[in-house]
Amino acid sequence: MTTVKIKNIVKSFGEVKVIKKADVEIKPGELFFLLGPSGCGKTTLLRIVAGLAEPNSGEIFFNDKNVTSLPTHKRNTGMVFQNYALWPHMTVGENICFGLDVRKLPRNEKQKQVADALNLVHLPGYENRYPHQLSGGQQQRVALARALVIKPDVVLLDEPLSNLDAGLREEMRREIKHIHKELGVTMIFVTHDQKEAMAMATRIAVMHEGKLEQTGSPLEIYQNPDSIFVAKFVGDTNFIDGTVEKISDNKIYINTPAGKLICPAERAVKLPVQNEKVKISIRPQGISFSNDGSQLETKWQGRVVESAYLGEMIAAVCDVNGIKLRVTMLGSIGLLPEPGEEISLEINSSQVRIFLV
Repeated sequence: MTTVKIKNIVKSFGEVKVIKKADVEIKPGELFFLLGPSGCGKTTLLRIVAGLAEPNSGEIFFNDKNVTSLPTHKRNTGMVFQNYALWPHMTVGENICFGLDVRKLPRNEKQKQVADALNLVHLPGYENRYPHQLSGGQQQRVALARALVIKPDVVLLDEPLSNLDAGLREEMRREIKHIHKELGVTMIFVTHDQKEAMAMATRIAVMHEGKLEQTGSPLEIYQNPDSIFVAKFVGDTNFIDGTVEKISDNKIYINTPAGKLICPAERAVKLPVQNEKVKISIRPQGISFSNDGSQLETKWQGRVVESAYLGEMIAAVCDVNGIKLRVTMLGSIGLLPEPGEEISLEINSSQVRIFLV
């Protein structure tokens, strides 16, 4: 398995600096995600790892080997593109075999490896079909088989599921995770889809305006975002402005328009001081309808603006002193409040994150 080290990569197109600085180590066998909005530099960074683009400065290492100046075909990477990139005049078998042809393997060995790759992506017997005879999901499986058949050290995937409908995306997510687990190969996956990253990744690097904002496991990124951007981009959240009243017994007491918030000091990215302005992120599932036996310290009074029953979940929007808060919680339809109903809300501090502003 291969470690990928991205060291101080900078990339500009003319005067536009697309990657301001990227510095991260991807561990052997990880399914590592580069997550961010369009234009953040994630695909450019992937292309630099693949050797399809050159950095202005910085280095790429595979294990301890510096591959920065190596051409693409000498890096032993497999690439899966967003638009499949299959040759329409070639059969499925010929498309998959292309990388093996370059390596000049014996014919019988090529045939065996193509068949093994098709079995791996659950398309046995499709060798003689053409791309136009396949569905979008099948074409993406062929593109994945083509990347895997050469037994690459690193597999690079550039938003490979974005052209598929919701059902096929879900199926391919499971398929890629299964293949990754079976092969144990290092994979780097680019996407703007936060749910995709959360569902699949070993670790995630969130990119914003050419920088790596935060790197961590899906749970770390979601529970402990390091910036307002990460809190907003990864998952739903409520933002409230506040002012620190005091810090006592390792707790922060914050005055907000919704009411007083009491929160462990560890929930602050950086510890504020008295009277300092802060911005508070509260996940919708961190707010629930209060009950008399609750031990939570923060309770606010509000009025239900809208509500919906979503099967196992209850969703509501509540007005708390003019602040609209989204609430999501497990519950039956019998617990669903009606619009206009006065209600007591409680805040689970483990779903709170405090940022300096």
